[in-house]
Amino acid sequence: MNIKLIIALFFLGISSVFAQTKVSGYVFDELNEPISFANVIFKGSTQGTITNENGKFYLESDETWEALTVSFIGYETLIISLDKKVNYNLKFTLKEETAQLDAVVIVSGKQSKKNNPAIDLLRKIWANKRSNGLKQFNQYQYDKYEKVEFDLNTIDSALIKSKLFRGMEFVFEEVDTSKVTGKTYLPIFINEAVSKVYGDNIINKTKEDLQGNKNSGFSDNQVIIDFVDDLYSDFSVYDNYLKFFDKSFVSPLSKTGISTYNYVLSDSAFVDNKWCYNIIYYPRRKNELTFKGDFWVADTTYAIKEINLQASKSANINWVKEIYIEQEFEVLNDSLFLVTRDYMLSDFAFNKKEKSRGVYGKRTTLYNNYKFDIQKGKKFYETEVYNYDKDVYNRDETFWSENRLEKLNKDEQGVYKMLDTLKTVKKFKRLYNLGSILASGYIEFNSLPLDYGPVFSTFGFNEVEGLRLRTGGRTYFGPNDLWRLEGFLAYGFKDDKFKYGISGKWLLDKKSRLIISGGNRRDVEQIGASLTTSTDVLGRSLASSSVVGTGANDKLTSINLTSLAVEAEPWRNVIFRLGGNYRTLESASPTFSLDYNTPTGIASEIKQYETSLSLSYFPGRKMTGFGVERKIANDYYSRVFAQITRGDKSIFNSDFDYTKVQFSFTKPWQMGGFGRLNTTIEAGKTFGEVPLGLLSVIPGNQTYFSIYNTFSQLDFYEFVSDTYASFHFEHNFNGRLFSRVPFLRKLNLREIVSVRGVMGNISDENIALNNVPSNPNNIQLVAPSNEPYYEYSLGIGNIFKVFRIDFNFRGNYKDKVVYPDARKFGITGSFGFYF
Repeated sequence: MNIKLIIALFFLGISSVFAQTKVSGYVFDELNEPISFANVIFKGSTQGTITNENGKFYLESDETWEALTVSFIGYETLIISLDKKVNYNLKFTLKEETAQLDAVVIVSGKQSKKNNPAIDLLRKIWANKRSNGLKQFNQYQYDKYEKVEFDLNTIDSALIKSKLFRGMEFVFEEVDTSKVTGKTYLPIFINEAVSKVYGDNIINKTKEDLQGNKNSGFSDNQVIIDFVDDLYSDFSVYDNYLKFFDKSFVSPLSKTGISTYNYVLSDSAFVDNKWCYNIIYYPRRKNELTFKGDFWVADTTYAIKEINLQASKSANINWVKEIYIEQEFEVLNDSLFLVTRDYMLSDFAFNKKEKSRGVYGKRTTLYNNYKFDIQKGKKFYETEVYNYDKDVYNRDETFWSENRLEKLNKDEQGVYKMLDTLKTVKKFKRLYNLGSILASGYIEFNSLPLDYGPVFSTFGFNEVEGLRLRTGGRTYFGPNDLWRLEGFLAYGFKDDKFKYGISGKWLLDKKSRLIISGGNRRDVEQIGASLTTSTDVLGRSLASSSVVGTGANDKLTSINLTSLAVEAEPWRNVIFRLGGNYRTLESASPTFSLDYNTPTGIASEIKQYETSLSLSYFPGRKMTGFGVERKIANDYYSRVFAQITRGDKSIFNSDFDYTKVQFSFTKPWQMGGFGRLNTTIEAGKTFGEVPLGLLSVIPGNQTYFSIYNTFSQLDFYEFVSDTYASFHFEHNFNGRLFSRVPFLRKLNLREIVSVRGVMGNISDENIALNNVPSNPNNIQLVAPSNEPYYEYSLGIGNIFKVFRIDFNFRGNYKDKVVYPDARKFGITGSFGFYF
């Protein structure tokens, strides 16, 4: 489940300076049908907009304008006088130009790809895009100012008088009107950052040096900032695909744009003393991840001077009603166009109805003071893992007045004071704490440095424990604690036993992130729920507590684990870990056996010490914070994991000598307009003779949940190996196929295809070690050695925006005689908030 998205949805629950000219209304044809994508501009300017699918528009300017021009190819241009500064809900009717009816194609339909001057200009943009921007220099640097803001929108009398804001009415003194949508809004969060950015195109390195950061008063706001920064990641409009909200939108400047968009050459004019052409674009089909808008392109360099992008309302994206982007480029010389202002607004809402209330997420980025070809050297770009400077977060007002590239308006200045006051209101504190619980899963005690939770683990069920109740907590002085303790206590009503766990970790060195950790856990666990063992001593799989399943969940193990480890991150996202653990394992169920043969008879308990050395590498991962525990700020990164584990009989009187080698690689692939592919490959081998409790169990899934990296049609312990190699591929088309089916289009469903397979082996020595015929509960060890076992799934996602159903098929190993209990078909599902 996307925790960062839950934060945005939580904010849905919770007099100004007016511009000089405001206009809103609708544009229709003579048959009273709305005209989509009509051009509406202030007469004598380049300030304008286009109508949406319903012919609606909103336009605002800080200047005073006396007339409005409404135009559309194939229609007579309409000029309307503006007698007042504020003109709302106007209605305009355009008449067809009779003389041109045979010579033009009406813009509301599909535009021709041949003999279209707009497409001719588009091809010239492609040909010249590599010579525009920063790529033409060896090195570059510039100043960057970024402002992130959240606003509660659609403020009306009903909201002001609602019980939710009773006692907090003073916040509405800061209400303003959006220049993009014309809706009223109330700022509820603001963050500013000033940075110096350096880049070297020769060695392909960049570095951003944060100079100052200021927020609207919340002490723990970094999750919100990262949420916005991840959603609104930097992009270039020249790219073929623009990634927002984990979705790839087709850029209007893409080379695939001709088959995705309609283009119309609308106008030409001087923009900053450069002759430019204006091109309107809009999608050819509904429900695809596309934009509508227009851009101005220079006539000699074919560089973009201005562009705006507005996501189509029919785009297959959840919880987002509007996406609006503006980029402005400055002409530094005759051939150099560089971005100077980047603005993005998103309207988060539960539905896309016009009057629905929501939250604006806005990011404004300004760029200035460009310098080029100043070489810094490779060492300059080698950013330390730890680079936190408290002074950066405590800059005075003099610093901000000197370094803001854009002054705060009256409302933005007032939000700092308003939120400082709001934090003293008890009712607001309760709402804020509720959001914190949903985001972290922990209940915070303000009077103590302790958190209770995770609350989502309070209840569980399995065949051994029956109903399981769990209580737990952690120390919490702040998000950047240098040490942390965590523990839990659980009780099973069926086995009438208490379980417990305690762990701690301490950050010794911030620069290299040297951490020591350790803990002890005595619990009931479904081992073999994953091939790559978790390093979290308190970790517990969903398989251990599933309430319902496809069969008896009785193959559980009583585990007593003690662990001690040291880890370091000498380079960013490269982590080395050296650990040792001692554990005892025995069956927790009378219907499940871990028995194995020994020279003196049969043993039921395993006592084993292990030493492990692992390497984890996360290319592209972004982290938040600098304490012993950090949060991941993005999800589009790869993971490489390698580990060697040595079991030693000579330590703590252990039972076995062996060596286990494991490797895994996980990578998400953004496939442009065809969705996202998640891939994982794993391989491992155990050298030496070991009992069932130490072998590699192919992870089955007897729950009704769709769990990535497990095999939905395998029971627990159906396949066991000491040598294995597996793959998991899952592709989400994000509705690309369903959007072409008329009766499915409006449902915004998403098609998901998965295939997974594994091949393994188990030695004769390990089979003989675990073969205890006298115990009827002894498992017959089988590995998929004859041919790779495989499954495939067809899934439908985004059902009611939060549900997903997978139809799973077993590909082989389903012979009725050899595998009488094989599950050939099954249905699993999952729940979550996803864009």
